[in-house]
Amino acid sequence: MQSRAALHTLPFSLNSYQPGAGSGAMLDLEDVLAARDRVAETSRHTPLDHSHTFSAMTGADVHLKLETFQRTGAFKIRGATNRIATLSPEQREHGVVTASAGNHAQGVALAATRAGVDSVVVMPEHAPVSKVKATRHYGATVVLHGEDYSEAQARAKDIEREENRTYVHAFDDWAVMAGQGTIGFEILEDCPEVETVVVPIGGGGLIAGVATAIKGRHPDARVIGVQAEGASSAAASLAKGEIEVLEGVDTIADGIATRRVGEKTFEVIQERVDEVVTVSDSEIAVALVYALERGKTLLEGAAAVSLAAVLEEAFDYEDDEVIVPLLSGGNIDMNTLTTVIMRGLVETGRYLKIRTVLQDVPGALVHLAEEIAAAEANIYAVHHDRTSRDVAMNDAEIEIELETRGQDHVDALLSRLREAGYDVDVLL
Repeated sequence: MQSRAALHTLPFSLNSYQPGAGSGAMLDLEDVLAARDRVAETSRHTPLDHSHTFSAMTGADVHLKLETFQRTGAFKIRGATNRIATLSPEQREHGVVTASAGNHAQGVALAATRAGVDSVVVMPEHAPVSKVKATRHYGATVVLHGEDYSEAQARAKDIEREENRTYVHAFDDWAVMAGQGTIGFEILEDCPEVETVVVPIGGGGLIAGVATAIKGRHPDARVIGVQAEGASSAAASLAKGEIEVLEGVDTIADGIATRRVGEKTFEVIQERVDEVVTVSDSEIAVALVYALERGKTLLEGAAAVSLAAVLEEAFDYEDDEVIVPLLSGGNIDMNTLTTVIMRGLVETGRYLKIRTVLQDVPGALVHLAEEIAAAEANIYAVHHDRTSRDVAMNDAEIEIELETRGQDHVDALLSRLREAGYDVDVLL
């Protein structure tokens, strides 16, 4: 299939990568192999599901790697477990600390508890209540501090110094990357014919580990990275040839909403990732809705980017190409889920909100409703405003929320209403 142009393409080279060399200069295959043994008892071997639905929609042979079924609901438990397993006896005695607003917090909490290591997790003061409760449930002491991740991290660094704890970085740590890379081995075991693996990128720890495993065992397979347009630090960094720090991020994919990739992860991405592309929030929302409705799988925004990249042909692939989108987690806040679902329904023409003006006389609304019914749209809600300064004294402004069946249906409905003499504005 032909796709829009990629933001970055980097042919993979084995020139400086020696699988299994174990040199320690960069993450290698031996590191991921060692991590597989360490995380085996704590993490789950998650399912790889062949999707007839998404294969039919794309023309590719799509298999979904469902880290949504991982313990704590996301892949982060793998890296946290491996990092904690590498602590010295003295470090274990003093405990660990980290900063996170979600998945990494829960991963560190559970991994530390299972290893008998005390953990402190600093979370922003306005972190979702569900994630705070889950982190405490897994055994961590939760400290709420700051308005955002940066302020929470600063406090975690203070605790690291004050209590002589070991800081467990969310992504820029060789052991964390190696732990995440164990997913790559599972993909190869369950789908040895894989041709392309599609991986979300935030700070880069997940894709660094997975690319190391995939390229080390199956060098001909492609590894494609995906970011949200509103947090495209890796794509910008690769284009520039050095790490680019974004001034800010803005995306519904909060799990990958980082202003920069890590120093260590960037080295691996440059070396082992074939291509990095981006997807919009609208595309993420549509992928999430399709996954929920057609695939019966709940995704968080960060996980939906890999599926969105395949559905939107953000990179080139052939018909029947074996593609594995890595669905990294399903820990989405319920309020956010409502918003994202609504956005997805709007983008696919399943929900419509319009505004028009009617004469404020008996029967005017009935006639409008009859036109809508004739177009076979369903009315969710009607809102009247007789006090708006934008309408005449004998008129009423009407907002109507509608259930529709797709963009063609939306276009037909709007045409019918306008032909009937209604001046219609589309609000959503």
